Amino acid sequence: MRLELKVTLQSILRLEPRPQPGSLAQDSAPRACPWGSTGLANQRGVALLVVLWVFIFLFVVAFEFSASVRDEALAAHRYGDETQGYYLALAGFERALFDFLQQAASGRGQQSQASTDLFAGTWTDGPAGSGYRFRLIDEGGKININRIDENKLRSIFANLGIEEPRRSILVDSIMDWRDPDDLHRINGAESDYYQSLPVPYSAKNGPFDTVEDLLWLRGVTTALFYGAGEDGAAPEGGAIVGLKQLFTVDSPNDRVNLRTASAEAIHALTGIDMKKCQQFVEERKKLSDKSLPDLLALLGGGTGDPRLQNFVFTNPSVVSVEAEGRPAESRVRRRVRGVVRAAGGQARFAIVRWIDRDNQASGN
Repeated sequence: MRLELKVTLQSILRLEPRPQPGSLAQDSAPRACPWGSTGLANQRGVALLVVLWVFIFLFVVAFEFSASVRDEALAAHRYGDETQGYYLALAGFERALFDFLQQAASGRGQQSQASTDLFAGTWTDGPAGSGYRFRLIDEGGKININRIDENKLRSIFANLGIEEPRRSILVDSIMDWRDPDDLHRINGAESDYYQSLPVPYSAKNGPFDTVEDLLWLRGVTTALFYGAGEDGAAPEGGAIVGLKQLFTVDSPNDRVNLRTASAEAIHALTGIDMKKCQQFVEERKKLSDKSLPDLLALLGGGTGDPRLQNFVFTNPSVVSVEAEGRPAESRVRRRVRGVVRAAGGQARFAIVRWIDRDNQASGN
């Protein structure tokens, strides 16, 4: 019985006819397959290919699924880190705002400075483990692009090393953008010029709303605005000073606050050597009590020096507050920025401008 069953199974697997009882002796003789060995081999090859394709398909589906799950997990993790970083940055902003208001209320901004100047423009870390840092930049320490006159503009660009005819193009374009008419200067530009560009727009014919509006002007490139060489490399003597570092629309003064002015702004206004301006800024940080005569002495001039008539000495009242949050063990950084004006009464301050995602904040 077992022998007959075995022979039956073998015949099925070999695609041979089932042997008849009593014919085992005859069946032991060699017999040709009715379909031929070639047809059997082809069918087995096709079956193997089908199985391989099924496995490949399943592998691709599994790989795509795992990659999709991984990407979604990374996106969710990054979103969580960014959200946490945003609220850490808000905490840093509130801390910086508190310090600014405390100093403004006490009137100690000018005298009896702490060991670290709040308006030095350097980053201050929060308490250990807080995950945020902040800094305050006095807008009065920059040049108000809406109030500077033509002659001073021309002098500033000359001190920055910008040659003719580009210097005249920049000055005339700024003056044309600010004036209320459509009559352009020799080297300037009005709406007729801007309308002829591939992406047309009109001249403002009014004050600049933000310092970034300079990017709309004829002659202003991104390299000139942000501060880099035309070829992306730093030129001899250091990087070109970016217009973004020098100008503002939020300064409450016609002149620049010498107490908080950067070395770049002092160099642009006076033409004093950049290294000397940088030394002045470093020495200024060491003064516990700052006064105008002390600062003028450090700068190497006096009240009669006409170059120093561009400066004023006052407590900061309009500041740019930058804050950055970074969760622990994360590479994601979130930065916010707001321009704050100190105010009297119960309000104490007013937010002039708020940037919820500051990707182009100056400095690191």
